[in-house]
Amino acid sequence: MGPKIDPSEIKIIYLRATGGEVGASSALAPKIGPLGLAPKKVGEDIAKATADWKGLRVTVQLTIQNRQAAVSVVPSASSLVVRALKEPPRDRKKEKNIKHSGNISLDEVIEIARTMRFKSYAKHLSGTVKEILGTCNSVGCTVEGESPRDITEKINSGEMEIPDE
Repeated sequence: MGPKIDPSEIKIIYLRATGGEVGASSALAPKIGPLGLAPKKVGEDIAKATADWKGLRVTVQLTIQNRQAAVSVVPSASSLVVRALKEPPRDRKKEKNIKHSGNISLDEVIEIARTMRFKSYAKHLSGTVKEILGTCNSVGCTVEGESPRDITEKINSGEMEIPDE
């Protein structure tokens, strides 16, 4: 058996989970079993915390201290964009390779960029907005009825202004 675990030590584990669903506890067990937690209970906690991300794959951060797991959702840019499209939840077992052909406003893109600012390497908010526009392009949606690439070009040329913060 390994060394004794310090109970006041804080461990952080990141994992991908489908929102609102109890994942396979066989996937959780190797990660949290050695820390003395029950995979089934943690799976139910994750499902409860990700209920409003139903049907989307999101990154979940487990903060473990004193054999207690606190669950928080760390949203990715793509899951925020898909959520902004306000599509009805789909059954991922039946429908594969979905194209998200919706339309979102530039204000929503800027709001997503503000949310993702802590992860971005860009110096200014406009750079983060361009990162989110790239995500919109790969997801397959349009922004203000135009291609996200066209809006990125407008930001680069100075036709479109993005607020500083």
